[in-house]
Amino acid sequence: MIPESFIQDLLNRVDIVDVIDKSVPLKKAGANYSACCPFHNEKSPSFTVSPTKQFYHCFGCGAHGTAIGFLMEYAGLSFVEAIHDLAKNVGMIVPQQDSTPASREADATNKTIKLGLQETLQQAANYYKSELKKSERAIEYLKGRGLSGVIAAKFQIGYAPAGWQNLQSIFANYDNDALQTAGLVVENEQGRRYDRFRDRIMFPIHDQKGQVIGFGGRVINPEDTPKYYNSPETPLFQKGHELYGLFVARRAIRDAGRVLVVEGYMDVVALAQYGIEYAVAALGTATTPFHITKLMRQTDEIVFCFDGDNAGRTAAWRAAMNALPALTDGLKLRFLFLPKEHDPDSYVREFGKEKFELEMQNAMPLSQYIIAHLSEKNPLNAQEDLIKFVQDAAPILLEIKAPLSALYMRKKIAELAGLTVEALEHKLKLPNPNKTSAKATQKQSRAPLSIEKRFVLMLMMQPSLARPEHLNFGHGFSEQDILIKAAVNAALLQPQSKPAALLHTIEPLVEPRLLREIQRELQLLDESLDFKLEFTGACTQLMESLQQKRDDSMLDAVKEKPFSALSDQEREMLKSLTAKK
Repeated sequence: MIPESFIQDLLNRVDIVDVIDKSVPLKKAGANYSACCPFHNEKSPSFTVSPTKQFYHCFGCGAHGTAIGFLMEYAGLSFVEAIHDLAKNVGMIVPQQDSTPASREADATNKTIKLGLQETLQQAANYYKSELKKSERAIEYLKGRGLSGVIAAKFQIGYAPAGWQNLQSIFANYDNDALQTAGLVVENEQGRRYDRFRDRIMFPIHDQKGQVIGFGGRVINPEDTPKYYNSPETPLFQKGHELYGLFVARRAIRDAGRVLVVEGYMDVVALAQYGIEYAVAALGTATTPFHITKLMRQTDEIVFCFDGDNAGRTAAWRAAMNALPALTDGLKLRFLFLPKEHDPDSYVREFGKEKFELEMQNAMPLSQYIIAHLSEKNPLNAQEDLIKFVQDAAPILLEIKAPLSALYMRKKIAELAGLTVEALEHKLKLPNPNKTSAKATQKQSRAPLSIEKRFVLMLMMQPSLARPEHLNFGHGFSEQDILIKAAVNAALLQPQSKPAALLHTIEPLVEPRLLREIQRELQLLDESLDFKLEFTGACTQLMESLQQKRDDSMLDAVKEKPFSALSDQEREMLKSLTAKK
């Protein structure tokens, strides 16, 4: 566990502008900074970063958060990884709490192992690059595929020479467990070790931070098998979570407003050679929901490109089905099938970038592809054909959670089957998406802020104004009462903190919807306001409201008694409160 006090200190010390500007170039826009949102495709900037409040907010897609949240969402880091990354940048050491000596030792061991693996893999990558420069055969092979030295360097391509124990020349201890754990060497049943990759073009696989986490090796000799050979699963590398080329392609993806998903490393590199730099590849596995979610952080348009043969069509259908759980209404998924004699590498070399991108524009949308696939071998003539069509469509419709996409697909399936949407939903027991759809499409509106929320906003901006008696403003148990108490307590404990740190403190205590509203209003707050004056006015109104509630409570208590049973003091109170009311 990382102490909460450390997280507060960290958020108060880091500058979110510096953190985000390293990945997304920001421009000064009044008191804030702005850019085109890195989380969805847009042409005019709606993504703002506040140096005063220390958080970001996109008015287009609603993305928001602190420096920690940005690293988690944009760079794909876990919460703990984001904390460590920020701490390292500002020279802070992350402490631990509530952990046993055994767990601390285990954490330290795991960290040491991962660091050791990263160093080992990077050392191997450097070796493979140096070996490429020495191998005329490997260089001629790459030239024959149309690749330049610039592109080879950009993707850090290398070469693993033929031979069984070449890595022994750079690793003094060839028996080191890290070599086997990293997937660089293999041990046979007799206990003899040898290099996993031999006589192959080597493609380093990078994580979101640009660190080498594995390799893909491609044969030079077409008679060798397998054609592609990947690193095994390791503590750093899980095939179902990573995409080849994503680290290199991130900027190009945002500039193009789309990402192209292909099947092989060479396809990615060859496309980049011809100016299509926004391509990535799955690592010897079907596209997974993790892949889709990761790509959705970069763009809202994903084009899958497959060979036109049976294997390519099978891979396309698996990709489509795996994408369904991650589908959102704002996401465009399209499918491009090349002629049977071509893959992306050969197609772009023969026809060039312009023709390839024209084909992408005409790629088949997901809904159209699903319908085409379901009806490919079904004439939809006889009743039996229509029943099979609906039965095949049922599990697909159940997987689509995006409200508008679900509604559209149901209408298309029902129309082709000769049913009403209501009959289709009834027969297949499909959940009604209408309520969800209404919520999803409802535009955010700025309702007038309650005085309680206004009080909290001013407190976030100037926490030093908080006093213990302000806790009385949250005397009940409503959402707003809990919000006030959480905000006052946080401000009393951290009178010099920035809004981002205070929001992080109250996050576990407040309804998420209410917290999002407060952050959104903070982002819109005019920083030229006199916060102290506004705060004083809010306190006055809250005090009057509190007194009114107390008066009403006392009046109700007195009224419950018969007038003849009231004491002189109670009669005087009743007269006074009635007159006041």
